[in-house]
Amino acid sequence: MNSLLKLVNVSKTYRPDTHPVHALKNVNLEIKKGEFVAIMGPSGSGKSTLMHIAGCLDTPTTGKVVFENKNISQLSEEELAKIRSQKIGFVFQTFNLIPRTTTLDNVALPLIYTGAGLKKRRSLALQTLKKVNLADRADHFPNQLSGGEQQRAAIARALINQPSIIFADEPTGNLDTKAGAEIMKVLQKLNQAGNTIVVVTHESHIAKFAKRKIKIIDGEIV
Repeated sequence: MNSLLKLVNVSKTYRPDTHPVHALKNVNLEIKKGEFVAIMGPSGSGKSTLMHIAGCLDTPTTGKVVFENKNISQLSEEELAKIRSQKIGFVFQTFNLIPRTTTLDNVALPLIYTGAGLKKRRSLALQTLKKVNLADRADHFPNQLSGGEQQRAAIARALINQPSIIFADEPTGNLDTKAGAEIMKVLQKLNQAGNTIVVVTHESHIAKFAKRKIKIIDGEIV
């Protein structure tokens, strides 16, 4: 497998001039194409900070981030936003669906920024909904979906641009055990189809779905 993402000696310090908080300390990590990785750790361990830096939502204080063989550590916010929109998919604990918009149009939303026409957007959104077994709910609104279905819609939206990597931050946090397991099986299936997936979680029964587990405590990989 080829290297997709590398963090090299990455540290992140908040409020360095007043009351420094060392969220990450000299982290080295490599994610290869096609991997399914779980980043585990208790609350406050630094796992979300790690995801934010790896996902171009934040920049390191020191060290570098290499994404698809390009050092992205010092890019401008505009350049990082372009990478996020074209190369990275995000799934969060809260589904972040637009309430008065159908499932189909929620999933199609990222395609607006690519300039795709309405017909093409909806066609691709329907194809993507089929990948997460939600095509039969395409014309439903979020409040007509169960929590698990809303999260599947959110996963489809993250997939729509065919990203190089998908980051899922506590994707089962708002779901019961059964629905959470179903979501992880969806991610597992997507990984088997070739998608690179990184799940951030504090729950061992969720991490077990991944092929590799990385544990972080007090800002350090252990």
